[in-house]
Amino acid sequence: MAAQTKVAVIYYSATGITYQMAQAVCEAAGDAGADVRLRKVRELAPDEAIRSNSGWQAHRLETQDVPEAMVDDLAWADVVILGAPTRYGMVAAQLKQFIDTTGPLWAQGALANKVYSAFTSTATSHGGQETTLTSLFNVFYHWGGVVVTPGYTDTSQFIAGNPYGPSHTSNNGEIAPDAVALGACALTARRAVQMGAALKVGLAG
Repeated sequence: MAAQTKVAVIYYSATGITYQMAQAVCEAAGDAGADVRLRKVRELAPDEAIRSNSGWQAHRLETQDVPEAMVDDLAWADVVILGAPTRYGMVAAQLKQFIDTTGPLWAQGALANKVYSAFTSTATSHGGQETTLTSLFNVFYHWGGVVVTPGYTDTSQFIAGNPYGPSHTSNNGEIAPDAVALGACALTARRAVQMGAALKVGLAG
């Protein structure tokens, strides 16, 4: 019997939008038969900045029991799915800081031959969703990973419109991810699990 595909969903979220997307990814990966870890990256913003935004403060309390990501989570996983909001068309600093700690694993080749995917959210329409996703893909290429995207592999993607990965426009955190965005999260998770399982079999053979 084949071992379960191990999926690490590692995210950053300030007010909870990206967290909701991460939950949808986890649920779909679990439904696809994977062993799933949900991990948040460490917050870098000062306490006073968080307290100044009620949504940010509330989300911090809501997710205080979510474990913080460690590089060991990457070593453990067959599939890694990263998520973060956009900052000026690039990934949020909190997730980038975590990525910058992976050098020792990368040097050992421990990040190669895994499946990688990503998801994002922005405050405004066309606020850097595609550039954020493709910037994460550049990291995956350096790691020697296999990038899996939703593409246009399902008719729902012609509504979602982003072949690079799940994305959502939140209007500064006021609009929660809708069925279209969450559906793209689920599609991406299923494809990543399927390709992760196939890659494990191929490498074992």
